[in-house]
Amino acid sequence: MKTNSKLGYCLFNNIEINDPEKLEEYKSKVVQSVEKFGGKYLSIGGSIRKVEGNWNPQYIVMIEFPSYELANQWYDSSEYADLKALRNIAGKYDGVIFHSV
Repeated sequence: MKTNSKLGYCLFNNIEINDPEKLEEYKSKVVQSVEKFGGKYLSIGGSIRKVEGNWNPQYIVMIEFPSYELANQWYDSSEYADLKALRNIAGKYDGVIFHSV
């Protein structure tokens, strides 16, 4: 699988959780799909200090992949599709995929 050398990142903000049980089910399964694409979690939750702008993150999750392409492949993969649907039942989220410079 050919990729560029820039790391890829997924950054999610968990805005609202409506079904904690569904979210726990998602969490119990998602790590395996992330690892299949070479990803690893860098941050899950923790303290947030807003220093600029209007963004008000609630709960941040950051995942690093070996490349931007692999981050996108994971998010768009059939392996993640059912998990993504489960997560979207569980709550509301914001997310972006970006690469390092």
